[in-house]
Amino acid sequence: MKKKKSVGALSILAALIVLGGIFAAGWWGDNRAGNPSADVELYVRPGTAAADVLAELGPQMRRPASLERMFRSKQVASYLKPGHYHFGRSASSAFIARSLNNGWQTPVNLTLAGSLRLKGEIARKISSQMLLDSAAVAAALDDKALLASYGFTPTTVFALFIPDTYKIYWTATMEEVLDMQKAAYDAFWTPERDAKARKLGLSRMDVSILASIVKGESNYQPDFAKLAGVYVNRLRRGMRLQSCPTVAFVFDYKKNRILNADLRVDSPYNTYTHDGLPPGPISVPDKAYLDAVLNPSTSEGYLYFCASPAFDGTHRFARSFEEHSRNARDYQRALDARSK
Repeated sequence: MKKKKSVGALSILAALIVLGGIFAAGWWGDNRAGNPSADVELYVRPGTAAADVLAELGPQMRRPASLERMFRSKQVASYLKPGHYHFGRSASSAFIARSLNNGWQTPVNLTLAGSLRLKGEIARKISSQMLLDSAAVAAALDDKALLASYGFTPTTVFALFIPDTYKIYWTATMEEVLDMQKAAYDAFWTPERDAKARKLGLSRMDVSILASIVKGESNYQPDFAKLAGVYVNRLRRGMRLQSCPTVAFVFDYKKNRILNADLRVDSPYNTYTHDGLPPGPISVPDKAYLDAVLNPSTSEGYLYFCASPAFDGTHRFARSFEEHSRNARDYQRALDARSK
């Protein structure tokens, strides 16, 4: 009789072990199998509660209960890290919880392009794509000590930025953004480009300043090298650059049209009243403008240009003031006719 009881007890114990193993295997597999029903993009801001993250992720999971268990098991409420996270369909509940606890972020694309003519525009561009506050970005762009560590000043900082699309963590600091830009700046300035600048008698900063002026004049790429050539030729002859975009910069680009009276504004950036180059770039120049200055079309000897009366973004170039005056009159007549 005792033997039968022992056999029965062992059978029950064996059954419990098997059932426990099945349950454990199911629990283990459930928490480590892919859970998202589609790719998930998640932004966690500082101070966000784990419950709010779970509420956002739950509807996007095939097994919400599995993720909830992992949040409790991994104590996500205590260790949740801010950041940008991307979870594919193969991401398990355990991986999602560990990622959030350890801050295993997915980089975002930071695109620096377009109209970057004022520090406020740079600040808005960066803050719209990252966690950084625009005021903090703007403050960094005026921080003399910080910029000096990169070899720039608040006046020359536009030259540090090389427009492109970069991979960076959403929670990166402004110092990390500047580190990234300094690396891009150093990569752009190859020995070949440095040699071209020296041959032209220009420093890196001179090239950036001229490139920003060319950018202010045109977005028609076939003319970039010719426009750069005009300014290089004028510098070589000791002529003032007489560039309207430099005057527009003085007024923070708030004037729709530069009038003759504006050309007399007292500013070191006014190339109508000051010789040589302005103190710094008047915008963030793109690579195409920088390369145009490094490869200027100077052989034609052009010293002047004005917009084409065709209003197609092209320019008419001239070697003499007389020829330039005729081109300017043609443009003015076309402009007057257009406004009637």
